[in-house]
Amino acid sequence: MDSDDLGLFGPGSVTWKVHEEPILIVAGLRSLYLQALHPRAMAGVAQNSSYQSDAWGRLVRTATYVATTVYGTTAEAEAAGHRLRTLHSRLRARDPFTGEEFQIDDPELLRWVHVTEVESFVSTARRAGLALTDAEVDGYYTEQRRAAALVGLDPADVPGTAAEVADYYRRIRGDLRMTREAAETALFLTAPPIPWKLSLPVKLGLHLGPPRWAYLGIAGTALGLLPAWARRMYGGLGLPTTALSADLSVRALRLALAAVPRRYRVGPLQQAAKERAARLTTTDAA
Repeated sequence: MDSDDLGLFGPGSVTWKVHEEPILIVAGLRSLYLQALHPRAMAGVAQNSSYQSDAWGRLVRTATYVATTVYGTTAEAEAAGHRLRTLHSRLRARDPFTGEEFQIDDPELLRWVHVTEVESFVSTARRAGLALTDAEVDGYYTEQRRAAALVGLDPADVPGTAAEVADYYRRIRGDLRMTREAAETALFLTAPPIPWKLSLPVKLGLHLGPPRWAYLGIAGTALGLLPAWARRMYGGLGLPTTALSADLSVRALRLALAAVPRRYRVGPLQQAAKERAARLTTTDAA
């Protein structure tokens, strides 16, 4: 029964522990900066996505998908994965260098997106102050192989430990480039259009500085959290002091988000999952 189904992970998982953190909004942005460095992945997005005209809508859809895989029932997670696989199977793009047409659901591209996403989630949460042992980090990567399977990857071909993720990054770095599309995407991610509800006061001639400046601070933190080699590709120096500054910023932001009332921090899918878990615990106790 769905009422007793805790989904792919459940309350005892490292995945639930990590995704409890609102700071993952920074992690999601970090992963997009990383993903843009892969020419084919970037071409796939640029040639098939309305990310510039519907940036916030795409962000909401992506966040909803991740929340569904983490907190939805097994049936909901599998249905979301099926919809995504069906969509990807119809999409094609052209390599920006060779002109070769390729499929969006190429396992190499799916693996790149998966690894950059989950590595961003767990590393950002840890650097923000979430207490995670090395074993828990490895456990998170292993658990997230279930999410990788939803998009069509063979879990055996997906890094399942921190060491395997580090090795994967070492092997793929030769394929990464700072292309014009990557630079344009990074600029867009750093200064996206303000959503309509926030831009209306500006159109009316009212001052609305804080949201824009707050977002710029988040974007700067996300860039600073990138691996040193990725920061260098974006034109930075990759200095340890940059990473230290980003660590301090992300820790401060986590503390600020913790002060936000819980009703604004917990989404409906997460709340529903917690209620199912509570019901199951009550039933077992009885």
